[in-house]
Amino acid sequence: MSEPAIEQLLATTGLDELYPVVASLRMTPGWHKKRPSLWKEPRTEFRPLHWRYDVGRAALDQAGRWIGTDLAERRNYLLFNPVGDNDYDTVRTLVVAFQMIKPGEYARAHRHTPNAMRLILDAGPGCYTVVDGIKLPMRTGDFLLTPGGCWHSHYNEGEASAYWIDVLDVPLVHLLEPMFFEDHPDRSQKVVAEPAEHPFYFPPQRTLPALAAAPGDEGMQRLTLETAQHIPTVDINLLKFAAGAGHDFGRNTASRVFAVVAGRGTARIGELTAQWARGDVIAVPSWSPHEIRAHEDAVLLEVCDEPVLRKLGFYREGTRPAAPEHSHPSDEAFES
Repeated sequence: MSEPAIEQLLATTGLDELYPVVASLRMTPGWHKKRPSLWKEPRTEFRPLHWRYDVGRAALDQAGRWIGTDLAERRNYLLFNPVGDNDYDTVRTLVVAFQMIKPGEYARAHRHTPNAMRLILDAGPGCYTVVDGIKLPMRTGDFLLTPGGCWHSHYNEGEASAYWIDVLDVPLVHLLEPMFFEDHPDRSQKVVAEPAEHPFYFPPQRTLPALAAAPGDEGMQRLTLETAQHIPTVDINLLKFAAGAGHDFGRNTASRVFAVVAGRGTARIGELTAQWARGDVIAVPSWSPHEIRAHEDAVLLEVCDEPVLRKLGFYREGTRPAAPEHSHPSDEAFES
């Protein structure tokens, strides 16, 4: 098998003839590759972006006129970053979505490799999720975990539609390729327990007092939720800002998203300046300098892939670059 290839190689009389021959052998000369493979500092095609909850909710309501959970396994909108033909990833390792379930609906059970997290924006009594047979409430302000490999399904037995934000590490699983997915054979799960407390369930009655007592500086307090045992690929933090306070986070090699639990304010990420409010989502790609300032008392949820970067030895912090002479574009340039 190798002799014809060697004969072809030896028959070439110059580089112009050699290059197509080695390309046919699936080899690229390191000095003649199409694009650089190394660069001086991190760079990404992913852009800082801002999605408004009021827009996402209106879009879900409109879709709800025609799409039910009988037709779509999940009624959701994926918040994608316009990189090439991507219509899924929010940042390199995370995807975020707005999801809605109407009264009387249920989202059938399945399980998959990726980990999922949910911040409930608006939901009342009767809305809940079942994770491996454990029934957990989904009410306004709740935060829930669905670790990879767990059966999970959602139900709304209340009187009003429920809305929430999903965050999953699906893009990371896509990159590493260990994806498994399975529909539940019975479409729904049996409830085996309905505990008042559970490691997958973080109601505001539990998190907000802990956040108020958490250490902080410059008007910002940070509470890291204890989730690593169940979801090791991300860090999950709650950030509390006093009215008028802000924090400059500089930049680092982790990718992250913020979801606004309460309040209003301004975010400056790279060249984007966004005016955020409750329920909004903000994407901060790797190595993007970012600063957050609150106009009123505010709480934000942060999910980032820092544990993966640290485990691999790739996490690094940097300072904010000098401000460019031109002004930052307004939010409208990136509006969803």
